[in-house]
Amino acid sequence: MIDPLSWLRAPCVMGILNVTPDSFSDGGAYLDPASARRRLDEIVREGAAICDVGAESTRPGARPVPLDEELRRLAPVFDAMVDGDIGPVSIDTTKAQVAERAMDCGALLVNDVTAGRGDTRMLPLIAERGRAVCLMHMRGAPLTMQDAPRYRDVVGEVAAFLEQRLDAALSCGISEDNILLDPGIGFGKRLEDNLALIRGLPQLAALGRPLVVGSSRKRMFAQLLGRDDPGDRLAGSLAAALFSVQSGVAVVRVHDVVQTVDALATWRAIEEAS
Repeated sequence: MIDPLSWLRAPCVMGILNVTPDSFSDGGAYLDPASARRRLDEIVREGAAICDVGAESTRPGARPVPLDEELRRLAPVFDAMVDGDIGPVSIDTTKAQVAERAMDCGALLVNDVTAGRGDTRMLPLIAERGRAVCLMHMRGAPLTMQDAPRYRDVVGEVAAFLEQRLDAALSCGISEDNILLDPGIGFGKRLEDNLALIRGLPQLAALGRPLVVGSSRKRMFAQLLGRDDPGDRLAGSLAAALFSVQSGVAVVRVHDVVQTVDALATWRAIEEAS
């Protein structure tokens, strides 16, 4: 029987591979099949515990991608997965048909930014296949999520949402041991909301499931540091990742894999020094 979280040795790194033309940080960089395969191999060599592959941008303002186009973009990645020797893979999708195809090719985790709300078949499918799911908080949809989001208590509201989606996943038959939670940094949040969520991670960890945090290269660093180019946001991304891990986060989802792996190794050595 497959253990879909056998790769999870907290804290660890989830490397991002976007096979999209329009992702906010690396859109178009890995759309070519050969480039995507090279990046898959690099992510493994750089020390990521798992690679998160997506073919539909979820940047603010992004429009939905049709099913056939999403599958077309992912086809070379699926071929590489079947060929083997690329390490554990997570599929970043909101569509059950895409998740099913990815699981057929060996994907262990479904990373669903709608937390199973976008496709009613998603959670039952994951339960049936015995795979893991990451349930993320997002207010609205990528196209509209940054249209004046407001919260009275962002940490409390996100915690309540994640608890409700956790219950929904359990009711569909997904093992509690196979569920991860993500507060959705940058998904329908202002800068102050993102900072409050990172500060409030211990409250979210109290839900009892491993947390995934993806703050890598996010727009919050443009607002906070004036770094308009996503490629210039490494320092902010590393600081947020280390603070997240210090707060009990199990998985950091990042673009800059080797730099984050090295930062975590240094942090761990300091923690363990006598």
